[in-house]
Amino acid sequence: MSAWIRVCARSELLPGEFKVAWDGDTAIAVFNVDGELYAVEDICTHDGGELAGGEVHGFEVECPRHGARFDLRTGAAMCPPAYEPIAKFPVKVEDAQVYTRDDRFD
Repeated sequence: MSAWIRVCARSELLPGEFKVAWDGDTAIAVFNVDGELYAVEDICTHDGGELAGGEVHGFEVECPRHGARFDLRTGAAMCPPAYEPIAKFPVKVEDAQVYTRDDRFD
């Protein structure tokens, strides 16, 4: 089982903000949507661009390159040009710190 990766202090991730952490070679973007935290792989399945920094619409993040949208809760691709989902990851808050990890290969 992979180890948890510290993202930031909980106080550093306010509603509407995001942070990116690395678990090995995997960039994980953690988004705060109305106080709930969601972690997804920071890569668009359409062309490999970064999702962090893209506009967030409700629970969807929009890829800044070509407008594909992904559901932060499930990783599902919501509209073209992306058709494949992005990976989603667990998030935990412990001792006022935010953690995530790439658990796909556990």
